[in-house]
Amino acid sequence: MATAAASSIFSERSIRRARLGSGLVMFIFAFLHFSNHALGLVSVSAAEDGRRFFTALWRNPVGSLLLYGAIFTHIGLVFRSIYVRRSLVMPKGELAQIGLGLTIPLLLIDHVIGTRVVHTLYGYRDNYETVMRTLWITSPGTGLRQIAALVIVWFHGCIGLHYWLRYRTWYTDVAAPLLAVAILVPVLAILGFIEMGRTIAEPAYEGIVDTSRYEANLNARYSSDPDARAQVAMIRAGLYGSFAGALFLVVAARTHRRWRERVDQITVHYQGGEVVRVPRGFTVLEASRLGGIPHYSICGGKGQCSTCRVQVLSSYEGLPPPDKLEQSTLRRINAAPDVRLACQLRPTHDLTVVPLLLPAAEAALPANTQETTPGREREIAVLFCDIRDFTALTEDRLPFDIVFLLNRYFALVGNAVEKAGGRVDKFIGDGAMALFGIGTTPEEACRQALTAAASIARDIEKLSRELSDELSLPLRIAIGIHTGPAVVGTLGYGRARSTTAIGDMVNVASRLEAAAKEFEVALVVSEPVATLAGADMGGIESREISVRGRALPLKVYVIPRDKAIELLEGKD
Repeated sequence: MATAAASSIFSERSIRRARLGSGLVMFIFAFLHFSNHALGLVSVSAAEDGRRFFTALWRNPVGSLLLYGAIFTHIGLVFRSIYVRRSLVMPKGELAQIGLGLTIPLLLIDHVIGTRVVHTLYGYRDNYETVMRTLWITSPGTGLRQIAALVIVWFHGCIGLHYWLRYRTWYTDVAAPLLAVAILVPVLAILGFIEMGRTIAEPAYEGIVDTSRYEANLNARYSSDPDARAQVAMIRAGLYGSFAGALFLVVAARTHRRWRERVDQITVHYQGGEVVRVPRGFTVLEASRLGGIPHYSICGGKGQCSTCRVQVLSSYEGLPPPDKLEQSTLRRINAAPDVRLACQLRPTHDLTVVPLLLPAAEAALPANTQETTPGREREIAVLFCDIRDFTALTEDRLPFDIVFLLNRYFALVGNAVEKAGGRVDKFIGDGAMALFGIGTTPEEACRQALTAAASIARDIEKLSRELSDELSLPLRIAIGIHTGPAVVGTLGYGRARSTTAIGDMVNVASRLEAAAKEFEVALVVSEPVATLAGADMGGIESREISVRGRALPLKVYVIPRDKAIELLEGKD
């Protein structure tokens, strides 16, 4: 089929880039067009001045080729993706993007004909004065439809832009300003449209503006020649018919394929006992969606992430080998031979799999709980702290007294971490774990972690003096800090969920906290933390310690309590 031929010529990656590139061209066009509308808040003439720049940019041979090439490329690839997709069961975001995308041509064909087409064929002057008279005075219903089209076009483009950028490390930092722009652009464009319509509808406007140009447009060939109007009607019917015909062919091809596939099905078994029968050629991800089985696919089934990966429990030697895209992703995560991407694996025989990142159905979770989100790799700093000799401190205390002591301790730790800009991850017994750098640079994360450690050391000293009459031993703290890449995400079940970090560097930070107890000091900091923070470690003892899982020893700085407090005082 044509789709198979196209797939043989272009790789999936190239097709995806073509769809992204064409979408970006149309998004830039929409942004400039809507910004031009917003100039209507100043005046009709200001918007008209902006339109001259806009048309000069897009109504030349290069601009026209770029724009209309992008439009037809994007629409064609959307139709292709609808055909290639074996199941129309998909997340709401993907469904909204496709649905809105199919609505846009139906809303904009008349607008394109009434401006660009009649301008090209008959010299119709589609300036703001002419168009606004049509949309605001002559046919206000059409004007409302154009407002709806404006919102839908912008929303569709923003969804695509979000899906493209959401895994960029810098995206979180600029998401808030981008959201503000995403809201302001359509609002200002609509307000500009309304203001221009109200201005032109004012009787006084006829007296202050030369309307001869508008009258000339009314008497243009397009308005007075029946043959011209008939030709435009044929163009309109041709465009609507072509779009409807293409959509019908895609639906008919899908229906025919589904009819043929009913006699050639395979069974996908899941470790939990679920069984889903799907036509041969479906992906495992599509089988999961058809069967209502929870399955991550954060990139939308494009093979760009590994969140949908499954372990094949049955024989995997006879499965189709992974293509270059899947191989690249599996290689990045050092996947075992029996691990495959569910969105790329199209089994040719029955098999048994287990999704590796979602063990329970979201629908089965208690109400009002946050969704589980897969992790993102970030460069962060992790702080572990613990009270030394806590068992000896509390062995003769009443349970309520222990709770009181722990709450005071947790309060000072949490206050120090939050003031420094970090996030308390968890409290376990008398230990605490805190994360720094989720929204900042690694350098800032390390400085924040050292500031928090110094504050904890100082405040635990104050608490020890305050409770000296109640304690058999003075309170002493042990803190370990390390930095490096970790996967940060939301883990847990039901209401017991929180943002946490996992990875080798977390284990190293925990090991440094244990080393602080061994060395009987308040703080042990790894060399990378001190380097990134720019801390002056002159006069501080350094050692090399072995860490399980690391081939080489790790250089650390061993900092006693008084030196730890000096770190804070030196920053004030």
